[in-house]
Amino acid sequence: MSRTTSATPLASRREFLWQCGGGLAGLALGDLLVRDGLAAEGSPRPELNGGLHHPAKVKRVIQLFMNGGASHMDTFDYRPELQRRSGEKVGGGTLFGSPFTFKQHGQCGRWVSSAFPHQARHVDDLTFLRAMHTDNSVHGLSSYMMNTGFALAGYPCMGSWVSFGLGRLSENLPAFVVLPDKVGMPYNGEGNFSSGFLSAQHQAAVVRAGDKTPIPDLFADGRHPFATKEADRDGLDLLRKFNQTHRDRDPSDTRLDARIASYELAARMQCSAPEAFDLTRESDKLQRAYGIGDRVTDDVGRRCLLARRLIERGVRFVQVWSGHDGASNNWDNHGSIATGLKAQADKVDQPIGALIADLKARGLFADTLLMWCTEFGRTAHSQGTGRDHNGNCFTVWLAGAGVKPGHAHGQSDEFGAKAAEGRTDHHDFHATVLHLLGTDHTKLTFRHNGIDRRLTDVHGTVIREILS
Repeated sequence: MSRTTSATPLASRREFLWQCGGGLAGLALGDLLVRDGLAAEGSPRPELNGGLHHPAKVKRVIQLFMNGGASHMDTFDYRPELQRRSGEKVGGGTLFGSPFTFKQHGQCGRWVSSAFPHQARHVDDLTFLRAMHTDNSVHGLSSYMMNTGFALAGYPCMGSWVSFGLGRLSENLPAFVVLPDKVGMPYNGEGNFSSGFLSAQHQAAVVRAGDKTPIPDLFADGRHPFATKEADRDGLDLLRKFNQTHRDRDPSDTRLDARIASYELAARMQCSAPEAFDLTRESDKLQRAYGIGDRVTDDVGRRCLLARRLIERGVRFVQVWSGHDGASNNWDNHGSIATGLKAQADKVDQPIGALIADLKARGLFADTLLMWCTEFGRTAHSQGTGRDHNGNCFTVWLAGAGVKPGHAHGQSDEFGAKAAEGRTDHHDFHATVLHLLGTDHTKLTFRHNGIDRRLTDVHGTVIREILS
C-alpha cells in the first residue's frame, strides 16, 4: 500500500495513522463510534433471552485450566483395582497405585483423593466427565485441541467464539479475559487464547493479576505530561473527521473500526477496571477463604477471586490457568506424583473451593458455568514415581447453571488407562458448553478461506446426559 502524504486535511484514517506511526490512534479513547452510530462487531448485544439459537441456561463462564495433564486416577477417578494390583507387571509396564487416599464425599458419594480436601466438600455441586478422550498426547497439540478444537495453531479458542457469537455483556469490560499463572504462560503461550481468523476484537485480554499494572498501557505514562484530557478531546474532534472520511471512502473495510472500538473499550476501562481489580474491596474474611495472603495459595486465590469479580461485572468468559510451560510448576508430573501433583493441588484446591462457595453464596450459580479442565490424563503405569501422558482417558468437571449436580458421566477401565463407557472428547465438551450458552455449535460459523469454520469442526455431540 502506498503511504504518500496528502495535502488534504481530511486524509483517510489509514493514511493518517501510517504517517503518524499510530501515535494518534490512542486518542480514540471515547464513545466515538457509538455516538456516530458505528457500533462495531463485538460491542454489547441484547442477551437474546440468553442465547443465539435457543434459551440459554448459562450467561457467563469461568474456566479453570490445569496446564500439563492432571492425573485423573490421583484426583477424581478412584480405581480400586489399580490400588490393589499396584506394583504388578501388566501390559508392558508396572501398575502404579495412587499415593493418595480416597474417600467418598457428599450425598452423591463421589470418591475424591486427599489431594483435594476443599473441592471434596463440594462434590454435590459438581458434574464429572470421567471418560474424556483425546487423539493426541503431546502438550501443545492437546492444549490446542481442548482450547480451540484443533491440533494446529491459528484457530479461534472457545472464549473467542463465545465473544464472537454472543458479544459483550458490558460496555466497560472485555468479553473474554485470561488470568495466567504468575510463574509464566502455558504451553503454546497466547496461542491457547487467540482469536485466530476472527476479528481481533475477540482476542483475550490477558491480565497479569500479580503485577502492579495488571493491564499494561491502560493509563498514560506520567513521563508524558502532554497526554491530558484536553488533548484527548481535541484529538477526538479531529479523529471524528477522519472516521467519517474513511467510512465514506471505503465503508466495507472495518479493520480500523475494530481497532478504534478496542481503544474506546480501553477508555471505558480506565473508569471500570481499577474498581474491578481492587480486591481490597472484599472482606478480609473472604480474602482469607480464597487463600490470599498465604504463600502457597495467594496467586491462585487472587485470580479466582478476580474471576468472580469480573463475571459479576459483565465479563462473559474468564479463564484461570494453573501451571506454565516447563518441566515443573505445572501438572506434568513425570517425576513424582506424590510431591509434584501435591504441590500444584495445594496451590489451587482452597481457592477453587472458595470460588464454588462464593458463587453459590452470591446466587451466581444460577447463570454461571464453572469448569475444571486439563489437556489429557496420565498413565496407569509408573514412570519412576510419576506418570506419562495419556490421551485415552482423563477427567474434567463442570458446575453451576444447566448441569446435573453430583452427577458423573462415563467410566474409565479398571486401571484408569482408557475410557470404557460414555466416552466423550473435546468436540463434545465444546458443543455442550455452547449449548448451555444458548448456541447451536453447528450454526456458529465463520467463513474462512472458503470454508464455514466452527469451534467443533465437523464433529461434536451435546452431552445431554449431564444437562439438568
